[in-house]
Amino acid sequence: MDLALLVAGLLVALFVVVTVVRAVRIVPQARARNVERLGRYQRTLKPGLNFVIPYIDRVYPVIDLREQVVSFRPQPVITEDNLVVEIDTVLYFQVTDPRAAAYEIASYLQAVEQLTVTTLRNVVGSMDLEVTLTSRDRINSLLRGVLDEATGKWGLRVNRVEIKAIDPPKTIKDAMEKQMRAERDKRAAILAAEGQRQSQILTAQGDKQGAILRAEGERASAILKAEGQSRAIDQVFQAVHRNDPDPKLLAYQYLQVLPQLAQGEGNTFWVIPSEVTSALQGVSRAFSEAVPPSPATREVHASEELAARAAADAAQAEQAAADAVADAAEPDGVRGLAPPVPHANGGPARPVQAGD
Repeated sequence: MDLALLVAGLLVALFVVVTVVRAVRIVPQARARNVERLGRYQRTLKPGLNFVIPYIDRVYPVIDLREQVVSFRPQPVITEDNLVVEIDTVLYFQVTDPRAAAYEIASYLQAVEQLTVTTLRNVVGSMDLEVTLTSRDRINSLLRGVLDEATGKWGLRVNRVEIKAIDPPKTIKDAMEKQMRAERDKRAAILAAEGQRQSQILTAQGDKQGAILRAEGERASAILKAEGQSRAIDQVFQAVHRNDPDPKLLAYQYLQVLPQLAQGEGNTFWVIPSEVTSALQGVSRAFSEAVPPSPATREVHASEELAARAAADAAQAEQAAADAVADAAEPDGVRGLAPPVPHANGGPARPVQAGD
């Protein structure tokens, strides 16, 4: 009897413990749990300590309220130009309404995946391959708009949709690689041609500038040479007119040029102009006749005559001074005679009388 009461007491205690345990539910942060009472939705448990009625309330599994990332397997999609490409997508979504996520859709993950595939096929089906490969941002925005609108009633919010990879067929990849290689070769050839063209242009400009500078230098040199020759000719012309040469001197200068005509190695035959005959005649007359003194020679002779005349006058003055001194020194009786005075023209001396 006592044993039966003990067992009954233990069973009652165990039932009480189990009832208390089932009546207390702890929900973690950013989680939620739906509660049904007698098969009908009652409420959603919030994070923290919650109490339910055991054996009457049914608590469903935890629903994660954090943003979730789901990567779907690659899906074959046909483009507008009838090429099959495989597109791998990544979806970022978040449960905002646990009740709708549990009661509005049976499996929201599967629903989101299928909706993503169908929407992707609709969007990519209106694009060709090149546009598809270069329009990822456009595809992402279209997918996000459609998914966010469709999943709103399921208690979900689609934050982002990203295309992870777009894989065209192998043949298309090979063709694209060949096209890209051809484009690179074309750009390289164009750059090489541009470089060669620029090099030729710079070379031509340098040659042009060099030719211009050389021409300017030659022009300046020719101008300087012409100025020098002009000055030399002018000085010679002035000297000739200043010295007043006669035709005989000009004929002699003309004859001096004749040997230069025969200095060339190939000059085996040369013609003497008719003026040479008259020049020879003038030279022969010049050497046969007495050559009058030139103005310079006349000036020299005149200066010599003046010097000789001045010396003679000085000698006469000295002689006269000596005679005067001698007359003053002699007595009156002897003054009648004087030493003989040389003749002015160089004749014999004669005695000078006192009465002279």
